[in-house]
Amino acid sequence: MHITQVRNATQLIQYAGKTFLVDPMLAEKAAYPGFPGTVQSHLRFPTVDLPLEMTTLLNIDAVLLTHTHLDHWDEAAVKQIPKDTLVFVQDDHDAQILRSQGFTNLTCFADGVTFEGISLTGTACQHGSDALYQQPELAERLGEVTGVILSHPDEETLYLVGDSIWTPAIEATMKNVQPGVVILNTGWAHVLGFGPIIMGQEDVLKTHQILPQAQIVATHMDAVNHTLVTRQTLREYVAVNVLGEWVHIPEDGETIRL
Repeated sequence: MHITQVRNATQLIQYAGKTFLVDPMLAEKAAYPGFPGTVQSHLRFPTVDLPLEMTTLLNIDAVLLTHTHLDHWDEAAVKQIPKDTLVFVQDDHDAQILRSQGFTNLTCFADGVTFEGISLTGTACQHGSDALYQQPELAERLGEVTGVILSHPDEETLYLVGDSIWTPAIEATMKNVQPGVVILNTGWAHVLGFGPIIMGQEDVLKTHQILPQAQIVATHMDAVNHTLVTRQTLREYVAVNVLGEWVHIPEDGETIRL
């Protein structure tokens, strides 16, 4: 497989001969105001430009959408992606959103689907702490999110964990599935008063402890206002913990071949 880091959680994944565009945020730099109620909300995002041409980003077989938050599915993506593109979504709620935006070729992967011999299966996520989800307004804003497992006889199993803090369900998935490659969203995004809503650097070490032979690809950094772990800080953490053999931290536009 080839995993190309685009920007934030947006990636191009070439897997078993097919190319997936994951969680496309395609707007120009500084298109949106920072997320209200999060750290550094005065910063506009995306904080950096797209590293690839739109023709490259749209030369795909399908879109893989973990959820519809603005930093994973934005107005520019809605405008730029052809409406007949195959889009894999987490559930009927997200399918209804995309139908209202004009998309016509939607498949839910929550319970498992097969596409050209590739199996896609949804996995549980929790986009923040229990305390945060006890706040009705915040719980509604963060909503349902998911991860996904891709498998094929000719490839290592790939676990795209998605926007989540560390949970027992994620740990159980790692132990049960034993993926050879794990993509972690490690920017440690914070909501004011409630702390992280996605993983950070310590979760990279936890993943390695559970899956000592897996290759880990870190993403969702250096592009939106509320992330606090940068590539540089994660590289320093990886070096101190002697994890460089297993952890990849690609720059925007860089491709990892696994």
